[in-house]
Amino acid sequence: MFNVYYGLTFNPFSKECDVKYHYKSQDYIQAMSRLEFLKDKKGFGLITGDPGSGKSYTLKCFVNSLNPNMYKVVYIPISTLTVMDFYKYLSDGFGLIPKHRKCDMFRQIQDVILSYHSKNITPVIIVDEAQFISNSILDDLRIIFNFDMDTKNYALLILSGQTQLIIQLNRQAHEALRQRIVLNYSFKGLNKDETKEYITSRLKCANCNETIFTDDAIELIYSSTNGYLRKINLLAEMSMILGAKESQKTINGELVFRAQSDINITE
Repeated sequence: MFNVYYGLTFNPFSKECDVKYHYKSQDYIQAMSRLEFLKDKKGFGLITGDPGSGKSYTLKCFVNSLNPNMYKVVYIPISTLTVMDFYKYLSDGFGLIPKHRKCDMFRQIQDVILSYHSKNITPVIIVDEAQFISNSILDDLRIIFNFDMDTKNYALLILSGQTQLIIQLNRQAHEALRQRIVLNYSFKGLNKDETKEYITSRLKCANCNETIFTDDAIELIYSSTNGYLRKINLLAEMSMILGAKESQKTINGELVFRAQSDINITE
C-alpha cells in the first residue's frame, strides 16, 4: 500500500477526504459566497460545471453549514424522472405520503413549504444531475415555488448539473424560469497554482511534509486534468501507487505520464 511507503496516515486523495479536509479554491469561495447570498435572498440557484469540477463537494459543504433547526434539506440525486415521479420524490423528501394525483401533490408540497415557513424554517431543495431534467419538470418547478402571485420566496431551489443545463435553460420556453434565478455560478476547475496547493495540502492532512511531487509532475497533473478535483485525485493516487511499486520516493513528470496512460485520465 502506497500510504505506508510514503509515510502517510491515510490515503489523502480518497473521496472520503473531500469534505473533512476540504480545500478552499476560488471556485469554492465564489460558489459559497453566492450560496450564502441565495440563503438570505431565497429563490432559484444554478450551479454548473463539468464532471468532477467540485459542484457536489461544494454543495455538501454548504448543506453541512446549515443549521438543521432553521433549514430543511431535500436532496434529489436523480433527475431522469417523469413529472409524477418527481412530485412523489419531492413529497417523500418532505416526509409526506404522496397523493395519487398531480394536482393533489402540488397542493401538498406547497402546503408543507408554507408550514415550514410559518415555523421560520426554510426548505432547501437540491436537484443534482439537473442536465437530464425534462422540460416538463422545469415548467412545473416554476409553478410549485410560486407563492402569493409570485411575490414571495419561501424556499431555496438549487439546480446543479453539467454545462449543457445552461443551454437547456436558455431556450425561449424557459424565459420565466430564468428570470427567477438569483444565483448562477459555473465551476472552472483549479488553476495551476491551486493544483499545487491542493496536492500539498492533501498530503499535509495525511501527516506528510515532504515534497513528493516535483514541479513538472504538478504541471502534468494540471494540464491532464484541467484542474478538476476528481481527476486530480485519481491521477495523484495512481502516480503514488506506481511510485511505491517502483520504490520512487519522488513523483516526477515521467512517472505521472505513465500513470496517466494507465488510467486514460484525459478521455
